[in-house]
Amino acid sequence: MIGALIGSMCLFAFPFSSTLWFAVGLLWILDVGNNMAMEPYRAFVGDKLPNKQLSFGYQMQSLFVGAGIVLANASIFLFQDWFGGAETVSNTAEAIPKWLYYSFFIGAILSVSTILWSVLKTPEIPPSEEEFKHIKEHNALPFFERIKTPFLEIIDAIKDMPKFMWKLSGVYLFQWYALFVYWQFISPMFEESMNFDKSQALSQAAKMNTTYNVSTIVFALALVPLALKFGGKKVYVFSLFLTGIAMLSIPYIHDPLLVILPMVLFGIGWAAMMGIPYSMVSKIVPQERRGVYMGILNMMIVIPMGIQTVTFGPIVKNLLNDSAISAILFGGVFFIISGVLALRLKEPETDNESDSFIPSAGGH
Repeated sequence: MIGALIGSMCLFAFPFSSTLWFAVGLLWILDVGNNMAMEPYRAFVGDKLPNKQLSFGYQMQSLFVGAGIVLANASIFLFQDWFGGAETVSNTAEAIPKWLYYSFFIGAILSVSTILWSVLKTPEIPPSEEEFKHIKEHNALPFFERIKTPFLEIIDAIKDMPKFMWKLSGVYLFQWYALFVYWQFISPMFEESMNFDKSQALSQAAKMNTTYNVSTIVFALALVPLALKFGGKKVYVFSLFLTGIAMLSIPYIHDPLLVILPMVLFGIGWAAMMGIPYSMVSKIVPQERRGVYMGILNMMIVIPMGIQTVTFGPIVKNLLNDSAISAILFGGVFFIISGVLALRLKEPETDNESDSFIPSAGGH
C-alpha cells in the first residue's frame, strides 16, 4: 500500500515537472513505488495458493498486466477524443493538452484504489506462534539492528540462492536487455525502415504494443496447461525463441499492417516471461523466504536494464552505426541467446499437483 501511495503521488506530480531532472527524479521514485507494490504482491500470490495453482496465479497476473497496458494505450486515443480540444496548460516551454494531465491523474487514482482493494479484500495468513515469537524478538532489537536485518537477510539469501536462480539470472540478463532495446528503439526503427515521421512512428509503435498485450491477454492462461503438460522450462524456452524471431523479422516487413503479425509471437513470449519464471522460482525456494527471493528476482530485471542504459548508447554509436534497425536486430539476437541459456535450466522435481503448502505469513 505504501508503494502504491508513493507511485500515485509521483503520477500526480509528474505533469508539473518544470525541469528534466525533476521528471527523472520522479520517474526513479515512481519505479521504487511500483516495485514496492508489485514484489510483495507476487510473494502474496505464492503465500495464498497451493503449488498446483501457482502457474494459474502468476499467469493470471500476467493476463491482468497485459490488460492494464492495453487500457493505458487505449486511454491515449480515448482521452484525446473525450477531453481533447484546444484546452492546454502552458506553464512549460510547450503547451500540454489537458487530457494528458487527466491520464496521469486517473492512473494515480487507479494505482491506489486497486491495491487498496487487494489489501482490504484479501487477508494475509496469520503468523504461527513461533513466527509471532520471532517478530517480538526482532521488535525488541535496537533500532539500527532492526534496520540492518533485512539487508543481512538479502545477503544471506543470495549466498544460499539455488543454482536454478543463478542460471536464470543469465537468461534474465539477455532477456531484459533485449526488451529494453525494443522499448527504446521500436519507434525510431519505423522512422528508418518505413520513412515515417515521428508522429506516424509513435502511432505505429502504439499499435504494436497494443497488439502484443492483447496477445498476452489471449494466451496467458492458455500457457498454463501447456506448462503442466510439457514443463514450464520448455514453454519458457519456446517463448523466448518466438520473441527473438519476432524482433528479427520486424525490420524486414514494410507493410504497416503485416508488421503487426510478429507482435502476436511477441505477446506469447511476454505472457510467458511475466508468469512462468515466477511460478518456477516459487516452487523451488524455501517458502519462508519466498518474499526475499521474489525481490532478488526483481533485481535480476532491474540490473540488466541499468546495464543496458549505460552500455547500449556506445554500442549503437560505435558498432551499429546509429541504426535503429540494427538495434532491433541486436535485441532479437539477445533473445535467441537468452533462449539458448534457458535450455540450461533444470526444473526441480517437485510435487506440482500437491494441494498442501506452508504459508510464509505474508513473506518478507
